[in-house]
Amino acid sequence: MTALTDSPADLAGTALTAAAAAAEVLPAATPLVAGTPVPAGADATAGLTGAAIAELHLPGAPRIAVLVGPDLVEALASSPMGGLDLAAATQPALEAAAAALGARCGAAREVAVDLVLGDLGGATAVPLLGDGMPAGVLLLSDAAVSAVDAVRATGAPAGRPSAPAGSSSRGIEMLHGVDMEVTVELGRARLTVRELLALSPGEVLELDRAAGSPADLLVNGRLIARGEVVVVDEDFGLRITEIVDESAAG
Repeated sequence: MTALTDSPADLAGTALTAAAAAAEVLPAATPLVAGTPVPAGADATAGLTGAAIAELHLPGAPRIAVLVGPDLVEALASSPMGGLDLAAATQPALEAAAAALGARCGAAREVAVDLVLGDLGGATAVPLLGDGMPAGVLLLSDAAVSAVDAVRATGAPAGRPSAPAGSSSRGIEMLHGVDMEVTVELGRARLTVRELLALSPGEVLELDRAAGSPADLLVNGRLIARGEVVVVDEDFGLRITEIVDESAAG
């Protein structure tokens, strides 16, 4: 990569500000720091296996992206809770980068690494380094830099998010900010299509579980606990009575 020696100082500074904020919250095995901003070329994606992109809430909807290495991609894929979403895992980093620029960003979406530069157009890349080695890259489109500069010219503040408590602890904690779908299952029934079409209001569907049996708690479709159904302030709840070990959950 070639450093931005011929680029305006504010371009490199804008990208570095965003990357420094993203580095504080991007999931990683070790604390990350922002490296030297460079023009984004094909080598910016070398060795990286996952990418997520989001639009900034700025004029023209410019884009920002974060690329990550195989460590995070594999950690998400092999989570005990089942495969987790890379876009959700990197959303906090994209939001932190946007906030550092005085903006907000939309929902992240996962894209193929070899397509992300085309989605951004011209961009600046800032390596995110862990123990001196590249663990990811923040990409800020040239359109985003122009939009940020235009906003700053109006006197709008560019806030910097504070680091979350424990941000220096990066072991399995790298997955703590990922949203999970939690489902409580009372039981199951197997019906033919004919029986399904014949269902009508008032009918009772018999499940494959005896009354009083514990309900299953599933996270992303994977059984992790059992418990008893309770009522909390007129809402249903689940009192956990058993944590299912990995061998039983499989």
